Amino acid sequence: MVQNKTDKHPKLIRLPEVKRRTGFGKTWIYTLIRAGKFPKQVKTGLRSIAFIESEIDEWIYKIISDSRNHI
Repeated sequence: MVQNKTDKHPKLIRLPEVKRRTGFGKTWIYTLIRAGKFPKQVKTGLRSIAFIESEIDEWIYKIISDSRNHI
């Protein structure tokens, strides 16, 4: 998933917020990232990461859409 080029002010969110939004734990999120099934994190410092909010939102909407289209 790529950041929308029209979004001039992308917002970064931290892992606790990603966990809250998805209901997933840290280990499962990183498992999905390694499998190429979840948006990759962005390194924001020497020992810190964040996620691009719009990519997380897009992933959530896709999961919902895919789930409802397979019923």
